[in-house]
Amino acid sequence: MGITDSFFDKVEKKTNVSKKSIMDIASRLKDGDLKDEKTIRNVIEELSALTGKSVSKEQSDKIVKAVVGDQIPNNLEDMID
Repeated sequence: MGITDSFFDKVEKKTNVSKKSIMDIASRLKDGDLKDEKTIRNVIEELSALTGKSVSKEQSDKIVKAVVGDQIPNNLEDMID
């Protein structure tokens, strides 16, 4: 599955996070351990700072559980629409 430029355009429009920032984070995750809670929490904090949106401990816990448990949708574009 390739991610299209239109996907990045939608993300940038909704979040004000550039394609470059997304690709930088994705690159680090590619080399990181997605089963490591600390890694996931660091990414959540970074994305929170980039978007200017706070993430509660409860929300962060849910995100970590979903990522570590492989409960992320296969089609990311469905998450943006």
